[in-house]
Amino acid sequence: MHSYSVRDVERVLRLSRGTVRGLIDVGFVKPTRGARREYRFSFQDLIVLRAARALIQAKVSRRRIRRSLEDLRRHLPEQMPLSGLSISAVGDRVVVRDGKNQFQVDTGQYVLGLDVSVEDGMLRVVEHKPESATVAFNAKAAAEQQAQVWFEKALELESSDPRAALKAYEQAVDMDPEDMSAWINWGRLLHELGKKVEAERVYRRALEQPGTPDPLLLFNLGVLMEDLGRTGPALEAYQAAIGEDPMLADCHYNLARIYESLGKPQHAIRHLGQYRRLVSSETR
Repeated sequence: MHSYSVRDVERVLRLSRGTVRGLIDVGFVKPTRGARREYRFSFQDLIVLRAARALIQAKVSRRRIRRSLEDLRRHLPEQMPLSGLSISAVGDRVVVRDGKNQFQVDTGQYVLGLDVSVEDGMLRVVEHKPESATVAFNAKAAAEQQAQVWFEKALELESSDPRAALKAYEQAVDMDPEDMSAWINWGRLLHELGKKVEAERVYRRALEQPGTPDPLLLFNLGVLMEDLGRTGPALEAYQAAIGEDPMLADCHYNLARIYESLGKPQHAIRHLGQYRRLVSSETR
């Protein structure tokens, strides 16, 4: 089975190395390792990476993205078919077309359009936009594009210049306050740098934004509250996180640990059992 390097991903998908690393870190793809421990991506990984980027830009929730990508991967062939692929959103369904075959992938409403083909032996992945999206392009869309540029820049700067990365994440949320990925990474990086009070301020500001609270943001807030020694708020954050996404295994584990320390074994056993079930299902 043919595999692709990080450089191939950058060339074919036009995604920066930092963006690819960020999508791996949040678990949207799980590439294998080569002989020198380098990342190796399958054809399916490439399509899932590009779809993930499109869904993030469409402001789809992290939980829905993860579910959609899992469904998409199940309907993708292991190798690129000679007939090519067309992946598009039709109403509230993702449709994968492979020659004469057509599959519907259950998901939520969002904008997604990818054409995948082979030309002169080279894999091509091209995103196509519906006319309505082009007509609707306005100042808000321009701001969202700029926010994405700042977000990608921040990802690339995290390892080399974390302080500059913080400023880039701040620019991203200034341009697009509804971009939860930027809020989450901004708060996480502040926390990692020991700026816990500032991290809490960022998370709290993010929760004030319109829309459904992001479960990962709530989970990160819970971890921060624990580090600050605030057990009550940590429990509230973790409970809110699993309320949005009951599949957050690490959240159940942390709840089990806290309840055990509080002398509530029944609560601890329940969450530990759920954690074990989720971890077991992931390894099957």
